[in-house]
Amino acid sequence: MRVVRPSTRGALLAIAIAVVALPAVAFGALPSGKASPAVAAANSTTYTDSTGEDPAAPDITTIVVANDDAGMLSFRINISNRPELTQDLSMLLFVDTDNNRTTGSPDLAGVDYAFQLIRNEVNLFKWDGTTFTRRFGDPSAVTLSFSYQAGITLRISAAELGNTSRFNFVVEVVSGVTFDPTTGAPDFTNAKGDVAPGGGAGLYPYTVNIVKPTLIVRTFTTTPAAGPVAGKPFTMRLLAARSDTRAVIQNGRVTCVGRAGTTLLRAQTSQVTSAGVVCTWLIPKGAKGKTFRGSVAVSFEGLNASRSISRTIR
Repeated sequence: MRVVRPSTRGALLAIAIAVVALPAVAFGALPSGKASPAVAAANSTTYTDSTGEDPAAPDITTIVVANDDAGMLSFRINISNRPELTQDLSMLLFVDTDNNRTTGSPDLAGVDYAFQLIRNEVNLFKWDGTTFTRRFGDPSAVTLSFSYQAGITLRISAAELGNTSRFNFVVEVVSGVTFDPTTGAPDFTNAKGDVAPGGGAGLYPYTVNIVKPTLIVRTFTTTPAAGPVAGKPFTMRLLAARSDTRAVIQNGRVTCVGRAGTTLLRAQTSQVTSAGVVCTWLIPKGAKGKTFRGSVAVSFEGLNASRSISRTIR
């Protein structure tokens, strides 16, 4: 890959990097092992890079890649000798999202996307057959963000990378980048960099592991709290939320089933409100002493939650 300063707006400001030395067939560099998942992470893997190659360059020590059950990816690139983000520091993260070497950049074993952090701004670019660019119709990258604390943390949804479930990646961080005061064009003449994985090891593999979400019952209450009373309304209320996003369900198909003894009762209220899923029955006046058996259930986007009770009618 050569230094490119394309005139097309949105094109990747290419860095003259050692990634060019990566062999196109060298896949399969293995991670050092599983890391302890972060609180929001369903899956996390730590990759260890060699250290101390060039004292003048940023030194990548480890990379922690993780995802949560909503498919949000994070790349934590730990840099031991760069505690703060400076203007001369830049990063390129290349990702092969479809595990297909015949698509994407032929010089980088089929890499489909490139993230670039330069001048304290991060952008996502897609291979267009010639270079990495941003064009109309490309992923919006609305979920893309980054932070810096003794290293770079980059976050993006897998949905904006073609809903990738398994990918390979390589990253380089460089320092010593200067910029033309008139045009703003980057100059990498004196830049020093570190590539991970190093030594021509190829690309790191990562598998996105997402646990299928469920509906969690947050609260379940009845009114009256002591149970049904003959001749009066009785309500069962269930508040459910998604396990992945924690969002409370405010829509869906409600099923209310109630019986007084062997008599099936028709629900007077069967709906989802902001306060939860509500089922209300009018208990017959002559049902005192009988057993009320009731259930409330909600189905939303293939997810289900329910609760049931058995109480003596007072």
